[in-house]
Amino acid sequence: MELLDEAKFVVNLNLWALRVPREYCKRVSRILNGYLFDRPRIKPVKEDPESDRSRYMLMSEKIQNADLSEVPSAKVSELKELFEIQAVPYKLVLDYSYWPAGHIAHLNITNELLPYKDVIAKVIYDKNFPRIKTIVNKVGTIENEYRVPKFEVLAGDGNMITELRQYGAVFKLDYGKVYWNSRLEHEHLRLISKFQPGDVICDVFAGVGPFAIPAAQKGCAVYANDLNPDSVWYLKVNAEVNKVPSLIKAYNLDGRKFISSLMAVPSAESSLDSDNTIEKTSRNGEVHHQEPNENLKSNTSVNLRLFLIAGKSIAVIDSSEQLCMKKHTILPCTESVSDKKHEENGTTNSSDKPCLAKSKKRGTAKCAGVSQSFNVKPWEHIDHVIMNLPASALQFLNAFRGVINKKHWRGSLPWIHCYCFLRSNETEDLIKMEAEALLGASIQEAVFHRVRDVAPNKAMLCFSFRLPEEVCADNAG
Repeated sequence: MELLDEAKFVVNLNLWALRVPREYCKRVSRILNGYLFDRPRIKPVKEDPESDRSRYMLMSEKIQNADLSEVPSAKVSELKELFEIQAVPYKLVLDYSYWPAGHIAHLNITNELLPYKDVIAKVIYDKNFPRIKTIVNKVGTIENEYRVPKFEVLAGDGNMITELRQYGAVFKLDYGKVYWNSRLEHEHLRLISKFQPGDVICDVFAGVGPFAIPAAQKGCAVYANDLNPDSVWYLKVNAEVNKVPSLIKAYNLDGRKFISSLMAVPSAESSLDSDNTIEKTSRNGEVHHQEPNENLKSNTSVNLRLFLIAGKSIAVIDSSEQLCMKKHTILPCTESVSDKKHEENGTTNSSDKPCLAKSKKRGTAKCAGVSQSFNVKPWEHIDHVIMNLPASALQFLNAFRGVINKKHWRGSLPWIHCYCFLRSNETEDLIKMEAEALLGASIQEAVFHRVRDVAPNKAMLCFSFRLPEEVCADNAG
């Protein structure tokens, strides 16, 4: 008889905690709103084992450094006016009793247990309702172009629309229409920790935004794309829910076309936003295209999208003209961090690249449903490119050949973070050689990170490297 090993569910989190005088806890909570530990059923305020006059306030998993460099300097200065800042390491253990099931239970029932699938589902449902309301079982292999598994509903109401939380972000999604993997939470956090506020990010296979949303929350400008229109729908919804729509531009294109269209110098000042369709998206996420009204066509780059969110029609307009007060603008960077530190962490730094500057005005006029777009020219600079499609992302690398024009590019070339699978009979050198063949150039800075084992003889890797200069248009043959 197989026994449940509860130790398999234990997760150790290495956090930073601020030692805060007890009387300032509420005030510090307001100042650090969005930067404190945020997980269901866990309070960020803990007892200080050394003094009853102070408390530990747990910082978010996004905070990786004791100097709180990820927190805006204005907030840090405000804390320093109250007390002397002291950050201490804090280990938080999440054991078996912590993990919630959510309202959807996803089963992968083996062939020998399939005759008992209804019994298994009924037991899980009966013993966990109302916490679990839907029981599904994965059927077959993933063969569709959107990489979305097929499920059969074994018990419950069959509602596949759910809401999840990761590292302080909220994600709404339809589990039956988009791809989601909760096991990649720590990988999302690891990669985002390499980004700096003001970085420009290109997410080629963005899904519903597990990389894009936290990157935008960190102050990055994000170009996010996915081939699945349902994923793009939820990406936009999640940008609104997490209050970062002004920092994310979403696209519904093939990854290869997205790369070439985004980074190529346009023949005119029109951008990738200036498509010739209006997307009408229904409540269930189905996207339909129709030709725009002739009155909308002009020399100004405009992209009008109509949405139904919670039954309310919302017009989202991206334009090179300012339609309402913007919360963020793009300015030349004036602050710099040593290049050595960035190179060691797989990040970039250049005084030439654009960065985000928050408006000093508070209480600016809000334009309901209107995207506050950023003025980044992706053919001039991008810091990081994320390619999270392990089954085939490598095959998209040749899309970079000749697409960047060095005459227009500012600063260092981007870091490419390409996810792939490594089988037991393969080596990292083999993957690097395949990437070099597709790029037509030698990769000098290669970093491999083992994400997780997906099968006994198959691992998921993140292959990071600086895009070689030989790939650029000026040097392409």
